[in-house]
Amino acid sequence: MGALLGLLLGAGLLLVWLALTGDGWRRPARQPRLQSLLQRAGVEGVTPSGVWMLSLGSGLLVGVAMLAVSRTVPVAMVFAVLGGYLPTAVLKGRARRRQREFAELWPEAVDNLASAVRAGLSLPEALTQLGDRGPEPLREPFVKFGRDYHASGRFGDSLDLLKRRLADPVGDRVCEALRIARDVGGGDLGRMLRALSGFLRDDARTRSELESRQAWTVNGARLAVAAPWIVLLLMSFQPETIQRYQRPAGVAILVGGAAVCVLAYRLMTYLGRLPVERRILS
Repeated sequence: MGALLGLLLGAGLLLVWLALTGDGWRRPARQPRLQSLLQRAGVEGVTPSGVWMLSLGSGLLVGVAMLAVSRTVPVAMVFAVLGGYLPTAVLKGRARRRQREFAELWPEAVDNLASAVRAGLSLPEALTQLGDRGPEPLREPFVKFGRDYHASGRFGDSLDLLKRRLADPVGDRVCEALRIARDVGGGDLGRMLRALSGFLRDDARTRSELESRQAWTVNGARLAVAAPWIVLLLMSFQPETIQRYQRPAGVAILVGGAAVCVLAYRLMTYLGRLPVERRILS
């Protein structure tokens, strides 16, 4: 009886260990944030390590330049941090512009796709023709899709590569709808694409109105955050004034001002943000 209880106890502990260490408890691997940013910005041929090296070089260059101008180490360090963040800020701005541009162009692309399907083209052919007749900024990913499909003949793998190049939530939905239509058949695909086109137009129109109304507020807040650092940059050309930031009180002012600016900017972006569609099918 004791041997049976020991065997059951051992089996139970083994099952608990397998449950805790098995795949069911492992979270799916997330894509690195910087790699995702590069894809959303449409930058190819650049690795996250390359961005890190560029940020390091930019920060060192700006820091050395400010040290030569102001001859004040704390001020040079502050601007070195700003210079190091510059490549990431450029990538984020490019990603936002790219997503905004795609949101305006997807209705036209979906209309072309629906027309091609209604004309009797196969799904791979309908997607490939967007490389010639689709909106100009969207053509390159679809041209590469056509090359991938002609090289491999695998529609699903080519769609995955297309989604990765687009890195856009609307593109994910369109690709997954086409994948389902390819796998299980979809007689209402044309109707679905036309309905999706109308929805995307309404969403783009509403978002454009909201962004135009809040643009002056957001730009004013950004200028308010940047103004102290512009003044500090101008003060760097006055050695007798900027040397005061060498003292502990000056360092405390710089650190406190930087913390307040970061907090105010984050709060401004949080309160003024618009709902952003996330990639749930990537």
